[in-house]
Amino acid sequence: MNFLDGRLPGRFWDKAIPEPMSGCWLWIGATTNEYGRFNVAGINRKAYRVAYEALVGPIPNGLHVDHLCRQRCCVNPAHLEPVTQAENTRRGASGANMARIQLSKTHCPVGHSYDAINTYVATTGSRECRTCKRRRHREYMKRVLTRRAA
Repeated sequence: MNFLDGRLPGRFWDKAIPEPMSGCWLWIGATTNEYGRFNVAGINRKAYRVAYEALVGPIPNGLHVDHLCRQRCCVNPAHLEPVTQAENTRRGASGANMARIQLSKTHCPVGHSYDAINTYVATTGSRECRTCKRRRHREYMKRVLTRRAA
């Protein structure tokens, strides 16, 4: 893959510039939320997806394209990787920040301690207060039994 590759039209390359330090191909055309936009056959598409599909191949169904360089305006296919939505979120700033915030909490919202005895860890890695979990279960069972008795 080379910058100015002929598999993409010249009007695509008019809207991208190479950044020699990072290797990114920065999109300077139209953007939405910092992601480049490019019109293909009358359809406004994400520029990085157009570049990936033209220079690498189709993006597998159900996968999202992760910017390994963390630059939303980058259209260099070498900096893009198809991944699941969950993986893309984990790799992203919001996913990393949420994980860090959750692990830094020492108490549940009600005030119970997140310690070895009072913490339930789900298979997804999320934590839950056992005391609050038991209380919610008791309330749920009370509602179910009340409905059955009526």
